[in-house]
Amino acid sequence: MINKFLLQEFGNRIRELRTQENLSQEQLSYKTGFHRTYIGMIERGERNISLTNMAIFSKAFNLTLDELLKFDNAKELLKKYKLKTED
Repeated sequence: MINKFLLQEFGNRIRELRTQENLSQEQLSYKTGFHRTYIGMIERGERNISLTNMAIFSKAFNLTLDELLKFDNAKELLKKYKLKTED
């Protein structure tokens, strides 16, 4: 549950940033070096990307990693998530 939520939140964040800059997926593809279909998969929450690729997105949007990873709803979900050691 948490994995799917985080992937969707990250994908929404990338789409939001891309549209704020009036970039198409193709233009963001050129800027990052990622294939357009890969960007589409990220935006749909279908890909779990590496920290290295997150850093590329943060550079493309001129953000720090912590700014890139600011999600509106993630904090509430993480409060509900229990680690195995918390049972």
